[in-house]
Amino acid sequence: MVKERARATVNTLPFEILPHQLIVKIVYNAVFWLNFFPHKDGIHPTISPHNIVTESKVHYNKHCKLQFGAYVQVHEQNNTPRAIVLCPTSNAQGSYYFLSLHSRKLIVQNNWTILPK
Repeated sequence: MVKERARATVNTLPFEILPHQLIVKIVYNAVFWLNFFPHKDGIHPTISPHNIVTESKVHYNKHCKLQFGAYVQVHEQNNTPRAIVLCPTSNAQGSYYFLSLHSRKLIVQNNWTILPK
């Protein structure tokens, strides 16, 4: 199931070569969203596995604003680099993981602007 979701995500991206960090976050994103929803044959009919293990809820208004692979401009201290949205961090602030296009490093941020394609 995770492999299927990861392949589906890779096919939606406009890149030919994927950096290692991007591949890792594709798998993380697939597992995150699979654990976000309760399974009909799971332990509890209404509580998700993510909620059971971490005792934290994912809120739609905080964690579902950005789509994986979208281009954004991340607002940091002195610069505003362009980045690719990877996945939510599932913290209370609603931060996301981003991959900087300039430095190819992971950025954790909750302040961004969506860029047109």
